[in-house]
Amino acid sequence: MNRGQAKRLIIETFENPFNKEKFVKFISNLLKSYDRGKALSPRNGIQGVTEKYIDFIVSWERIGRYEVDDKKIDILIVKLKKGISLYRARSAQRNFIANYLKGKLGTNTVKDAALVAFYSDDSEDWRFSLVKLEYRFGKTPSGRIKAEEEFTPAKRWSFLVGKNEKSHTAQSRFLPILENDDWRPTLEDLEKAFDVEVVTEEFFKKYRDLFIRTKLELDEIVENNQRVKQEFQNKNINTVDFAKKLLGQIVFLYFLQKKGWFGVEKGKPWGTGPKDFIRRLFNKEFGNYKNFYNDILEPLFYEALRTDRSADDHYYSRFNCKIPFLNGGLFDPLNNFDWVNVDILLPNELFSNKNRTKEGDIGDGILDVFDRYNFTVSEEEPLEKEVALDPELLGKIYEKLNAIRPDNFDEYLKVLKSGKKGEEMKFNKEYGVYYTPREIVHYMCQESLINYLETELSGKVQRKDIEEFVRYSDLILEHERMANEKREKIERGEQKETKYEHKMPESIIQNAKLIDKLLGDLKTCDPAVGSGAFPIGMMHEIVKLRQLLSVYLNKSINTYDLKRHCIENSLYGVDIDPGAVEICKLRFWLSLIVDEEDFYNIKPLPNLDYKVVCGDSLLGLPENIFPNDAISRQIEEKKKILFSTTVPADKQKIKREIEELFVQQIKFMQQFNPEIIDISFDFRIHFSEIFREPRNGFDILIANPPYVRQERIKHLKPQLQKFFPDFYNSTSDYYTYFYKKSYNILRNRGILCFISSNKWMRAKYGEKLRKLLKEKTKIKELIDFSGYKVFEQTVDTNIIIFQKEEPERNHALYFVNVKSDVDDVISYIQNNKQIILQQKLSDNAWTLAEDEVLALKEKIEKNRQTFEILECENLPWSFNWLQ
Repeated sequence: MNRGQAKRLIIETFENPFNKEKFVKFISNLLKSYDRGKALSPRNGIQGVTEKYIDFIVSWERIGRYEVDDKKIDILIVKLKKGISLYRARSAQRNFIANYLKGKLGTNTVKDAALVAFYSDDSEDWRFSLVKLEYRFGKTPSGRIKAEEEFTPAKRWSFLVGKNEKSHTAQSRFLPILENDDWRPTLEDLEKAFDVEVVTEEFFKKYRDLFIRTKLELDEIVENNQRVKQEFQNKNINTVDFAKKLLGQIVFLYFLQKKGWFGVEKGKPWGTGPKDFIRRLFNKEFGNYKNFYNDILEPLFYEALRTDRSADDHYYSRFNCKIPFLNGGLFDPLNNFDWVNVDILLPNELFSNKNRTKEGDIGDGILDVFDRYNFTVSEEEPLEKEVALDPELLGKIYEKLNAIRPDNFDEYLKVLKSGKKGEEMKFNKEYGVYYTPREIVHYMCQESLINYLETELSGKVQRKDIEEFVRYSDLILEHERMANEKREKIERGEQKETKYEHKMPESIIQNAKLIDKLLGDLKTCDPAVGSGAFPIGMMHEIVKLRQLLSVYLNKSINTYDLKRHCIENSLYGVDIDPGAVEICKLRFWLSLIVDEEDFYNIKPLPNLDYKVVCGDSLLGLPENIFPNDAISRQIEEKKKILFSTTVPADKQKIKREIEELFVQQIKFMQQFNPEIIDISFDFRIHFSEIFREPRNGFDILIANPPYVRQERIKHLKPQLQKFFPDFYNSTSDYYTYFYKKSYNILRNRGILCFISSNKWMRAKYGEKLRKLLKEKTKIKELIDFSGYKVFEQTVDTNIIIFQKEEPERNHALYFVNVKSDVDDVISYIQNNKQIILQQKLSDNAWTLAEDEVLALKEKIEKNRQTFEILECENLPWSFNWLQ
């Protein structure tokens, strides 16, 4: 098949509603030797659609089987029911195929993977998925490793395709296979075709180029337009931040337009608008213009999306359609610049043009590039990956562009033009921003919750039951719903028995109400929040667990309400970088939007100004002086009101009142210590509700604190010495102070989970931190990545989990040494945990080893003079491990 034919085949298949004939033709050319003789159409299409899936799936059929390298890959078509919530539908589809692959749907044979078309009659879009069993391994009592069959999940990678989607990414993945008539793709080849990381990296490079072009265009406007120049100077606006915000606003709209919320006809419900609204705006379908940015985008950002027009059914006369009121700070003008009277005339060609790209595509403007990619508002989960751009992309963009400032932009351009491998990474490394990989975030969030619940449920639920609840809840949700329904029918006498027995431990079911309350009341904070990976991860885990508990509590709760409650009640974040704070808020808003299913009453987004705060986590007020309680209570009350306030003028009024109360609070405290100066942030003032008795601190602190070498914080050292007099070390790297500060704001018996550089474990400057951890905390788990690169940058890291409580003499902790690259780092950690007594950790340096090795180390240290008599220099190896 030549390239033109292959491209047409992909477009015909993937840019239209599902068509079986076209799908079969595509599969026949992709998997040229697949066996059609293995086709199977179950009786009436419902064989194997057991009761727990009957609410989600209408029918299924197998159109053939593909065997390569002893792997069995079945090709399936699954017809879905309509009107199901996104979360439950995704989970049910994945688990249904997992059962099929295990041979549980009447097929009796185990398969390795399946290529599946998921479609429904009421949707013009559908999913083309690769589903593969994801075996989890555990140790038997004898120490052997075996697969845990009971909770073996399936992992799904999906292309969202159909009438409203582009096939640019699908073309780049499948064209090489279709063009090569001799290529028999392996399962590994198919996994590469569904790899989302390649898409994200490709998009970022184009996004970076668009950012540079936008910044340079703004430079020219500022240079040549005195009115714009004066406004930027008066409002302290620079073109770097302006370009970053503009692109962020457009990306946000690309995520949202997939909901069909823009361009809705008056009188029609939300969700019926065009899925390519931004492109249609540019094409003048909603109004004429001279300058696209000045005449269209600015009114959309700062008027349509920012003004409550609910009294007129959200009708926006300028575009003659409905536009939702979104609230939130994203659509506030940067530094409140005068967008009405100051014309910023970015060229229309910056947004769309007819330039030919090196890949052969037409158009290299912002909309041209964005139009080629699929956007999804669903955050990726460990078992559910869409081959599309998801909100986590915002975090990766932040990480890679964060280092760029007005004063180093030219240097950045030189780095890019040099073309030298690793130079851009080196440039970014200067600012200590490292984006934590998804699987690590997932692991840390789950382990934090396990340890939190273990503490709160002591004597009621065993740890192993809590681990099962937290780790496997998403795998058995449908089964538990059905088991509960059957149990109720038996209790009512409607049936005598059932094969659906609860898989969840009975102790969890018996304490469901208490556990739900513990999760609902949880207070967690990331003191170096960055783009929000950890609070978003914690929210997903909490919501998932509370959804499962709702089965046992017999109450119906939707995902949107659970998320909004979690954001308002449980999640906090602080970062010194205002750009990071804005990205974090963006991801919170998107996480709510994905689950907004009320097409008749879209709720305005909440205000997150005092949930995710821009400020310095380390430097605040002296801890021996306490705020005025009456002022604190006024602040807390106004923050609650602000969270749901929608009128811009009212928001500004409440924010001014809160800021005035902050000033009053500082003045009150200055009475007791005149040396107190105005500060941008203090935990006990800004988050005073957390520090009331009996809580008096956060339940969980989870973070990836910034890794900045001590040489780059010389200007901060006097302040650090002042605020941490007993902890300060002149050679300590910046991240170590986050450990100390976090210990201080953690409640008694609270849980801390950090990933950071591991240098504190052995370096001289880590001595005080090691002493604090060894003597004042119960270390639960310590993972040393001495040979495994968690981050792209060359930083050796560790994960530590501790409880704020002095350890008993015999307290033991789990430790893992990850000394080399492994395929599945999480499975490796879970299967290689060893135990060490905390008191055995040396004061000089921490070596993670079993008792026999530590005994040998002690013996060697007692005879250290053996090495001292060797007069050797420049040895090609070292004795660092002995320290």
